[in-house]
Amino acid sequence: MGIFRAGRALALQFASYLIAITAAFPLVAWAQMPTPTPEQIEMFRSLPPDQQQQLLEALGRGQLGGLSISNVSGLGDASPPQETAESITRRRQQARQDEQKKGAERIAGGAMLILDVELQLGAPTNGLAAERRDRIRAGNPYRLDNEGRLSLPSMPPINLSGLTSSQAAQRLNYDPRLAGLRFTVTLLPVEPVGTEALQPFGYDLFDEVPSAFAADANLPVPTDYRLGPGDSIIVEFFGNRTGRYYLSVDRNGTLTLPQLGPLQAAGLTFDQLRRDIDQRVSEQLVGARATVTMGELRSIRIFVVGDVMWPGSYTVSSLSTITNTLFASGGISKIGSLRNVELKRAGKTVAKLDLYDLLLKGDTSQDLQLESGDAIFVAPIGSTAGIGGQVRRPAIYEFHEGATVEDLLALSGGLKPEADPRRVSLERIGPDRERVVIELDLSDPADRAQRLAAGDLITVPMIFEDVRGITLEGHVHRAGNYAWREGMRLTDLLGTPQVFKLNADQRYVLIRRESLPDRRVHVVSADAVRAFERPGTSDDPLLMSGDRVIVFNRSSDRGPALTQILDELRMQTRDNDPTPIVSVSGRVRAPGEYPLEPGMTVGDLIRAGGGLDDAAYAATAELTRYAVVDEQVRKTDVIDLELAAAAAGDQGANIPLQPYDVLVVRETPDWRGQEAITITGEVRFPGTYPIRKGETLSSVIARAGGLTDAAFPKGSVFLREELKEQERQQVESLVNRLQADLAALALQSAQGGGSSAAGTLQAGQSLLAQLQSVEPTGRLVINLPKALANAGGEDDVELRGGDKLMIPRMKQYVTVIGEVQNPTAHVFKSGLSRDDYISLSGGTTQRADEKRTYVVRADGSVVAASNSPYWFRRGTNVELEPGDTVVVPLDAERMRPLALWTSVTTIIYNLAVTLAAISSI
Repeated sequence: MGIFRAGRALALQFASYLIAITAAFPLVAWAQMPTPTPEQIEMFRSLPPDQQQQLLEALGRGQLGGLSISNVSGLGDASPPQETAESITRRRQQARQDEQKKGAERIAGGAMLILDVELQLGAPTNGLAAERRDRIRAGNPYRLDNEGRLSLPSMPPINLSGLTSSQAAQRLNYDPRLAGLRFTVTLLPVEPVGTEALQPFGYDLFDEVPSAFAADANLPVPTDYRLGPGDSIIVEFFGNRTGRYYLSVDRNGTLTLPQLGPLQAAGLTFDQLRRDIDQRVSEQLVGARATVTMGELRSIRIFVVGDVMWPGSYTVSSLSTITNTLFASGGISKIGSLRNVELKRAGKTVAKLDLYDLLLKGDTSQDLQLESGDAIFVAPIGSTAGIGGQVRRPAIYEFHEGATVEDLLALSGGLKPEADPRRVSLERIGPDRERVVIELDLSDPADRAQRLAAGDLITVPMIFEDVRGITLEGHVHRAGNYAWREGMRLTDLLGTPQVFKLNADQRYVLIRRESLPDRRVHVVSADAVRAFERPGTSDDPLLMSGDRVIVFNRSSDRGPALTQILDELRMQTRDNDPTPIVSVSGRVRAPGEYPLEPGMTVGDLIRAGGGLDDAAYAATAELTRYAVVDEQVRKTDVIDLELAAAAAGDQGANIPLQPYDVLVVRETPDWRGQEAITITGEVRFPGTYPIRKGETLSSVIARAGGLTDAAFPKGSVFLREELKEQERQQVESLVNRLQADLAALALQSAQGGGSSAAGTLQAGQSLLAQLQSVEPTGRLVINLPKALANAGGEDDVELRGGDKLMIPRMKQYVTVIGEVQNPTAHVFKSGLSRDDYISLSGGTTQRADEKRTYVVRADGSVVAASNSPYWFRRGTNVELEPGDTVVVPLDAERMRPLALWTSVTTIIYNLAVTLAAISSI
């Protein structure tokens, strides 16, 4: 009890000291106050928290020197905050990442370059420079050696390492040995593959800065944690005595306990300190108990040396381990060892950490907690060996003395399922300092036990992709790989005809086969329909292991599978052997080239071509045969065949085929596909009517029941697809020519052509837009009344498939379009002339070309103007009829820069008349 009162008295003295200072220096900043002694700080910290808070409020401050109540050990420390180890590491790591990003754009060893070389302008022209340019171009692409040096033809290596593409080009352009040449360098972003892509294992652990590489201060403190100067302890009394005290171990290692006195804490474990305080409280403070927890932990200074990114001295948490500090130093460099990290204490090695145990097994038993003054030493990397190919973790590994191939395989995670352990290659640097290749069989324990040497490189290949079974593919429901057995036939593989998809060509099933050991491709085909009808016979062929069974669609395109087989047959042909390919053309469903099978006949080729189509001339066909006579001249023979006899199995007609044979199946004479004409409008039975060869317009109208009483035959519109395509081509040609004229006019306007050229350009662009929007009709001008009156005469048009005839009702109007004030239709009145109807539309505009005014009759024919004086005298009295259209064109001579305007406007007006006629039916 006396001790408690004495401690409280000392604390009150310290409080009075602080109040006195504040009163004496009211304008002095808190950070500039005289620094209290350690004894005074300890007095303050021994006060209960409520008394500490009351004292601080009395001083007008909520903190001491910017520090919280729980951190008053920094009272009076006005030094600026220091950069933490974590912030230093992050700054360094960011700098390294920036450097790596910059380095990714620079040339390094093994880089792939494209050199574009030209003769330098102004350089003397001679054949040597051009020859050197061609030789350098021919050497593209260039791969630099491991040192980043470029080897050009007939020149010593040129170092380009560390340069950008533009800098490398400058380096070459200023090389006097390459005078007269100008280089452009392109760095190809080629990613290494295979063994070239192997990287040292484990170093990427330090590539990214973790969120907190240091020990977390909020984690529970282990009971075996040893205290030292700077550690903080929180002691809380309850029972007869209450209070919470924040205490720290001083430099002497002493912890001063309120009411209990000093305690030597340095060197004790946290568990020992807790038991010691519990014992003192139970002995000296009757009826009181205490709980002891760790406060803020001390910082310790650690040295990190050896092959790390940033060796030096680091201040870290006392809970930090070896790996925490390695992260703080930026990690182990590529020349440092991951398997030999030493922890030295007082000049002695107390532990060795193998990071492979941590990375591969999760073993942290050797990742010890550090003490102040410890040194972490990373030794240089030891012997390494690489392993690539079909292993789970391909990389370059560091190994210990005496390690074997089995150990390296274990480090790589073992073999993948598709690995071939019997054909493993080991590249090794031999005694003569040259690389030698040793073949290993990893299924042999002796080869697995072979010891590794520095620089070894093991490559584990993949098993062959060839499936030792049978593959079914194409137009089937169950495509895939199937097991093969001795005596297996085609029907055994297919199982049932339901395996074929709709429209599968069951008559031509292709079987691709390889013969060993030369792996030459052979082809056999089968008729699946006959195979199911006669299973187990020659129509149901035997299958062999490795066969590919291909089912085609009935369409004319047999697809890429057939193309691949034909290419294989061509590539394997050598020594003047003929390529086993034949072809069929003409009226078959799938014309083209096909593999020549052993014993293949004309009938088999027709079956391969999908059979005859409905237009085939089944009586005869033509077979063209090419043969080399006496190995000097190629001779061509033409053989006439009887297809009907060949289909019946006649040996004389169904002859065997030879390489390069071409079968031509003719079309039946006078064969025509089904053609029809569509008739709409004023006939008794409108509709689509099939037509026969040579049938005319009058015949089809008669079949349609003839014209109705309301028909207007003079205004009939007859359309033909052939003419529509011609009109489309004509319009496209005019569009292209008009665009060229407008481009020239635009250039003239830009060079100061005046307002006239600009106005013409604007009008031309509008006209071009109209021309591009018109839709060709394909109208053929006919005289239907004459055709019906004189059947079979010259006006009775012979019909074609796709023709359309539209017969309108009687028209009682005349239409006026073009450059008039009010383009419209007027009721027909006999006796009115062309100019009368123009007057009814308000007369012509200023842009009208009255001399070229013309009339489009209802049947599409044109009554055009003539240049003769006689025509001008009669032009105003042209007799008009119902359904006619008067066209007043644009005066193209006002726009002389565009000579095509007359043709363009005529086409637009005429198509507009036709479309109006069609829409009125």
